[in-house]
This record gives sequence, C-alpha cells and structure tokens, in this order.
Amino acid sequence: MSTEIVTSIEFQMSLLLFIALAGYLVASRLDQSAVIGEILVGIVVGPSLLGLITYTDFVASLAALGAVILLFVIGLEFNLRDILDVRYAVIALAGVIVPWFGGYWLTLALGYGFSSAVFIGTAMTATSIAITANVLREMGMLSTPVARAIIGTAVIDDVLSLMALSITVDVVSGTFSLLSVGTVVAKDVAFILIAGYAGIRFFAPMLERVDRLPFAQRYPEFVFITAMMFAFLFAMGAEAVGISAIIGAFIAGMSFRGVDLTHSHDLKEGAEYLHIIFAAIFFVSLGILVDITALTPDIMLLLVLLTLVAVITKVAGCGIPARLQGMSVHDSLAVGFGMGPRGEVAMIVALIGLNLGLLEGGIYVAIVLMSLITTVITPIVYRNWLFRKMDRQSPG
Repeated sequence: MSTEIVTSIEFQMSLLLFIALAGYLVASRLDQSAVIGEILVGIVVGPSLLGLITYTDFVASLAALGAVILLFVIGLEFNLRDILDVRYAVIALAGVIVPWFGGYWLTLALGYGFSSAVFIGTAMTATSIAITANVLREMGMLSTPVARAIIGTAVIDDVLSLMALSITVDVVSGTFSLLSVGTVVAKDVAFILIAGYAGIRFFAPMLERVDRLPFAQRYPEFVFITAMMFAFLFAMGAEAVGISAIIGAFIAGMSFRGVDLTHSHDLKEGAEYLHIIFAAIFFVSLGILVDITALTPDIMLLLVLLTLVAVITKVAGCGIPARLQGMSVHDSLAVGFGMGPRGEVAMIVALIGLNLGLLEGGIYVAIVLMSLITTVITPIVYRNWLFRKMDRQSPG
C-alpha cells in the first residue's frame, strides 16, 4: 500500500471508524462502557503497541469535533438552571482547590521543581465533562438528580480549571497580577451568562420562527443545520474568551432544549447521528495520545502516586462538600468519582507546559497516562459498583 493512500483522509477516516467498531466489540466482551473499549483499542493501535496510527492534526481535529458534538447532545438534556446552582459551585471550587494542592505537594515531595509542581497541580484540577456525561448517557441516567449535580459541577469545574491554567502560565512566566485574574474570571462568567441568555431568548425562538417558514417545510434539514452552526459559533466564542469549546457547545444545547419544531427534523435525533461517529473518534483519540513506551521506573513511580492522589483528592474534594450539603453517601460518591476523569483537559494542560519548556518529557507522559487511567476508572466504578449498588437500594 503506497504512502499516499495510507496518509489520505479517506483511509485515516476509515481506519478510525474501524478502530471505533473494534472498541465496541471489546467493550461488549468486557461488559463495560463503550468509552473503555474505544480507549483501550486506541492504545493498542497507537504508538504504545502497534503504531498503526498517530495523533496527527487530522485526528486531533476530528476529536475536537467529537467533543463539541457530544457536549451539544448532552446539553439538549439540561436546562440552564440545572447548572446555575450555588451548591454545585461550592463542590466545584473544593474539587479544584484540593486536587491542586495534592498534586503540587506531591510533586515537590518527589523532588521536582516549582514550575513542574504548579503545572501538575493545575492538571489535577481538571475534569473531563465529556467522559462522565457520556457514561451517564449510556446508562440512561442523565435525567436523574445526581446526574444534574455531576454535570453542573463539572461545567463549573471546567471553567475553574481553565482559569487555573491561565493563572499558572502567568505565575510561572512572572506576569501574575490580581487584575489579570479578575479580568479572566469576569470574562468567563460574563460569557456563560450572556451566551445562555442569548441562546434561550434569541436563538431558540429564531429556530422556531424559521421552522414555520414555507422554506423550512420544503427543506426540513435547514433548521438542524442552523442549530449546529450556532453550536459551533458558541464553541468558538467560548474558546475566544479562554473557556473550553465544549462549554460553549453545552450552553448551545441547553438553549435549544425546549425548541418546538413542527416541520423540521428533530435536533436531538440529528445530533445523535453526528455524535455516534465523531464522539467515538474522540474517545479512540484519547488512547492514541498515550505512549507507554516512554515510561521509566521514576516516571512509573510518579504515575502511580499521581493517579492515587488524583482519585482521592477528587472523590474527597467533591464528595465531602456534596455530603455536607445533604446528598446521600452514594450520591456524594457518584459526584466524587464522576468528577475524577481528567481526560483531554489535563492532557492539554500538560501539552502547554511541555511546549513552554516548563515540563520534562517524562512528567508529560505521567500526566497523560494519569489522565487516561482516571478516565477509565469512572466508567468501571459506575457500572460495576456504584450505580448497581444504588439501584439495589432504591425503592421499588
């Protein structure tokens, strides 16, 4: 097979979807979430083992599309008031502070420098909302109160983590100031409130008006394409102000939740088809990112300790505040473990530190692998212990 064919977009797309299908088969054999199977197969075909595919710009672009579409679909299940809850803000704040100090102190205790400690602490604050949301969706639990608490807390955590990243870069580069921190916070909060208000008051009614036009009756796909255009515009706006693009897509989804369409294709149904393809590629890409051949004994020790601290600090940092606010023990544990996956967010933090020359290659590998392991832990805990146990204890 010629190099030209192997590097073609058609071949890479076909290979990625084949890998995703293999992930479903693996997950079925293991009786686990599809997320687990897709990540595991991604590791096998990636640089770690077979080396059939690498994390190219093309793969990264498709993965980014997958994350945006996934959070748009998840957003269609929620109202804005589901996340504008002071209780979730308290849980998220504790879930950022406790892991940050855990990662920072651990890194210093192992003899690494200040810059490495600050970046590892920041990576520990991250939560991948896409991972937990998809698992809850697979289990049919998105409409439950505990799912609302997890998603609401994760959205706030995502914003706080990216604020922490901005502050970290300023601290390490020596440009930190209270004014810059205040500007970042005000900008991020303003975007969420303005985007949510605009989506609900202007863009959602606009879709309904378009749906009633004779033009839309002739082309029932027109409104869906318009909605997806707005989703990506919201994602772009989020990135422009320094928030993750997936938060913008999530807000767009929430804004369009109550849209009443008569003649056009259902938004949720249409988005589901895109989600099936691109979200699968997103989860496969997380496995492809990993290269376990870069592990050394020292980095292995760092990885083990980082993973332990990552799990404990999120479960305690989020679970204890949830319990103190009246949630049951099981719901509190569900929130704690649900906030555990670091996923692509921590990987991005690590990549920034590596590119700035502030992290060693070995530390980068440890953070990436820690992100992967914490990503895998949550679906396993949910499916094999936590929610099963809760189901048994629920009345009826």
